[in-house]
Amino acid sequence: MNALEAVVLGTVQGLTEFLPISSTAHLRIVPAFFDWEDPGAAFTAVTQLGTMAAVLIYFRGDLGRIALAWARGLRDPEIRRTLDSRLGWYIGLGTIPIGLMGFAFQHQIETGARNLWVIGSALIVLGLALLYAERKATLKRDVDDIGPRDAAIIGCAQACALIPGVSRSGSTMTAGLLTGLTREAAARYSFLLSIPAVVLSGLLELRKIGEDGGAGTGATVIATILAFGVGYASIAGLLKFLVRHSTMVFVAYRVALGSLVLSLVASGVIAATP
Repeated sequence: MNALEAVVLGTVQGLTEFLPISSTAHLRIVPAFFDWEDPGAAFTAVTQLGTMAAVLIYFRGDLGRIALAWARGLRDPEIRRTLDSRLGWYIGLGTIPIGLMGFAFQHQIETGARNLWVIGSALIVLGLALLYAERKATLKRDVDDIGPRDAAIIGCAQACALIPGVSRSGSTMTAGLLTGLTREAAARYSFLLSIPAVVLSGLLELRKIGEDGGAGTGATVIATILAFGVGYASIAGLLKFLVRHSTMVFVAYRVALGSLVLSLVASGVIAATP
């Protein structure tokens, strides 16, 4: 991977990580469109550390309160009933499904699941699921209304994002809308829930950077830094957008991109496998 590819893919990662359109899919599709080498699952996981750093900084106040309340709640039942303490437990609960599924299907995720037939289909299917959620959403609940059942449902939805093209933010926001959360609340909780899974995944994949057949260390560093900067701006932009707008623009984009990918693969213009 040269510097230009690193710049493009780092920017793509930052733009798409928090939008419900699948950053993993775009890091597979963009190289396919430009006839570049597939950067691989390890590159994707490590560059996500850049966007997770953006989440940590953007939500540093919330995260500090949650961590402190959770720790204090271990000894004090009164504090355990506060929203921040409960969110700490809910984030942990919601991380279990993706941890178990990621461990069980690691090989398939890094190989066969990167097939463009899978990615194109997943883009369309989750897009239609998000459309359904928009039409059924009551938009009456906020983050402080989240309970254990909601945490489990949204956590299971996050595990579906192990399939490239599904989108972690897309699946969790879809589940959040179906549980009655407002769009902004669903997005905010989605960001917080993503931290343990993405950080652990990125750290585990660090050892593979620089291996034969993957992106080099220098290119990965460039892409990760860019992903951080662009990702920070994307968080603020999406939260402001969802206050007044629905996710229908993302539904249309997903279906259109998925259809284009499947058409190009079917016609032989791009290869389905790396």
